[in-house]
Amino acid sequence: MWDPGKYLDYADLRARPFHDLVSRIGASAPRRVVDLGCGPGNLTVSLRDRWPSAALECSDSSPEMVAAARSRGLDAALLDVRDWTPAPDTDVVVSNAVLQWVPDHGPLLRRWAAALPAGAYLAVQVPGNFNAPSHALTRELAASPAWASRLAEVVLREDDAVSTPLEYANLLTDAGCVVDAWETTYAQPLQGPSPVLEWITGTALRPIRAALSDAEWEEFRAALSPRLDEAYPARPDGVTWFEFRRVFFVARISA
Repeated sequence: MWDPGKYLDYADLRARPFHDLVSRIGASAPRRVVDLGCGPGNLTVSLRDRWPSAALECSDSSPEMVAAARSRGLDAALLDVRDWTPAPDTDVVVSNAVLQWVPDHGPLLRRWAAALPAGAYLAVQVPGNFNAPSHALTRELAASPAWASRLAEVVLREDDAVSTPLEYANLLTDAGCVVDAWETTYAQPLQGPSPVLEWITGTALRPIRAALSDAEWEEFRAALSPRLDEAYPARPDGVTWFEFRRVFFVARISA
């Protein structure tokens, strides 16, 4: 279960990759703009503002996120991204921080590229930090004797959950696209007690939270928190720097 309120913690920092991605889309007057994995819709509304004459389509696989997006006036649909098929007039597709949850999503990208019209843009951003201490320490704790049996069914993202910019560029160039691919590591200033724990609670820890009772969840957080605080020490001024790598590509379908 996704918690829209927790996800919107650090909303400005979470929004920056989205805006960096969308800024590289060159479409001037698209007919239809699609946001796959729209979350609570706080970023989707910026697509509506940029292209007010376009039909805006958005969806998410979380009922809680869809409800939050609808509360913003968006006609959000409940949909698994793997089941989406582009309408013939789709000129812009944005997928921000979604495909890391879809194992082996290369064939899905090729299918989308083949179905989109010439000149359409496919813009994707995925986290590439699964080998960072935040995630490595979580996997280590989840696999420990105290937790392994209780979390045996939980699948945590590994460091190969996403490809490199070059791999995405090759995949989509072979699919007939002109590709702009890059990666950025953001040095994010977090504040407050156990800020890295609070950050990943809204995303990476979601499968663990869903598998545990309330009491077990608090026990897991209490065990993980000091490990993360040691890996990400706070500065004397209270700022904790949290490095976060993200992978981007914008592919334009060739004629």
